[in-house]
Amino acid sequence: MTLTTNPPAAAVSLPAARHPLAWVPTLYLAQGLPFYAVALVAGLMFKSMGVPNEQIARWTGLLGLAWVFKALWSPFLELARSKKRVVVAFQMVGGASLAGVALALQLPAWFAVGIAFFAIVALASATHDIAADGLYIASLTARQQAAYAGWQGAFFNAAKFISLGGLVILAGHLETRIGVAPAWSVIFGLLGAAMAALGLYHLWALPATGERASGTSSGTSSSTSARGVAATLADVMRTFFAKRGIWVAILFIILFRAAEGQIQTIGPLFLRDAKEVGGLGLSTAEVGAVYGTAGTIAFLAGSIGGGYFTSALSLRRAMPWLILAMNLPNLVFYYLSVAQPSSLGVIALALGVEMFGYGFGFVGVILFIMQVVASGRYQTAHYALGTGFMQLGFVLFKVVSGDIQQALGYQHFFLWVIAAAVPVLVLSRFMRLEAEPSAA
Repeated sequence: MTLTTNPPAAAVSLPAARHPLAWVPTLYLAQGLPFYAVALVAGLMFKSMGVPNEQIARWTGLLGLAWVFKALWSPFLELARSKKRVVVAFQMVGGASLAGVALALQLPAWFAVGIAFFAIVALASATHDIAADGLYIASLTARQQAAYAGWQGAFFNAAKFISLGGLVILAGHLETRIGVAPAWSVIFGLLGAAMAALGLYHLWALPATGERASGTSSGTSSSTSARGVAATLADVMRTFFAKRGIWVAILFIILFRAAEGQIQTIGPLFLRDAKEVGGLGLSTAEVGAVYGTAGTIAFLAGSIGGGYFTSALSLRRAMPWLILAMNLPNLVFYYLSVAQPSSLGVIALALGVEMFGYGFGFVGVILFIMQVVASGRYQTAHYALGTGFMQLGFVLFKVVSGDIQQALGYQHFFLWVIAAAVPVLVLSRFMRLEAEPSAA
């Protein structure tokens, strides 16, 4: 959440800025690596280590709360003298914490210690997101921001490709050679080293935009004092919850991700579980291959296609189709649980359809928050709050998904997830899907 502040009273002499391509791609790669380490890679690692599904879902879901609440402390990052230093610092913290996960896997109490390190990774990553986005906005003109936005998304998703398409495949090969725990220690050690290397590189590459001289704190405007930031945050919260129909909008946002939060958590575990217990029996390397390659490409294609589709139809007309597409993965996994195909090609094709639908439909909730919920004053701040509720919906259903799956079994669980998609589809027929005319 970025808040507009007055220019500082004095500034240090800044070196010549690097070309944006020298730092934008690597900045968003560094944003994506720890996020996917917590959101995706951790669950697959826990599965290989023999952790039950309900515990995997519960703990990885709780870790996602860092991204839910980051909007609450984001304004206070405006008090930092240098966005660059904040970015580099949290990259180093994230790298050290990922290395801590690698070491924790060799301890008797590896699960508890590992969760603690993952919690630090999550908090550092969520805070890094705020500082990185703020640096991007402060360092580039509006024209440049638009020009390099594609590089943002490409390299954030490149982190997913590296994590699932590269490191998980490597983990699968190492599991058969050196054992499960040592294999995953190598993977998280590599992630930690990559983050540290990116942090060191960014000491040189990142622009020093926004740095304030150490003697300016007393002359800082009220908007950048702790009291001023707190007052602005209070006004942001007050105006957000005063919007017409906001509670129904929040319910819609949370329900939009009800099925996805469950399917994205249990789906990969279903792929790994043995056929005797209803899974598909894939190896770690096979899951990495189908998700990290075909799945990532399909997701990107779906995201781009969903944007053009909505642009052509308008959000109101497109929304029912976007919701249906978002829940296409539920049908895919139900099919896989019934058919239990052995062909990796068939499974890869099915998961390609799943990820395409997920990417295509996800456009709906993003545009709803951007164009409806965040319209008017404090647009950026209200967008951050809206996406926080979006993440809350994902986390709430992720946390309980393991218990539901254990109670129902895989086939009935996927039927339940199909049913969980119905409320948001019904609610969409009664939602206001355009900004209020009075919104400025």
